[in-house]
Amino acid sequence: MSPLSVDSRPRVGAGFRLQWEPAQSCHVLLYPEGMVKLNGSAGEIMKRCDGQRSIGEIVAELEAAFNAQGLQGDVRAFVEMAAKQRWLTWS
Repeated sequence: MSPLSVDSRPRVGAGFRLQWEPAQSCHVLLYPEGMVKLNGSAGEIMKRCDGQRSIGEIVAELEAAFNAQGLQGDVRAFVEMAAKQRWLTWS
């Protein structure tokens, strides 16, 4: 996997599936051995990781959606952590 940059296009890793879980009122990441319950911020980032949007586009969408600035560092840190868990990959 190439180093993460603002042009990287993250997507959910093989073997994982992201979905909204109404019973838990949150996004969850399903995999054959179990489930990861995501907090609100993680869910908002993960649902935008569709392999089409770049990191820069994801950050811009989040900043607009939540009327916030300076989210790039937080988004990047989460994506890098998620990649270590194999939840995300990118091109």
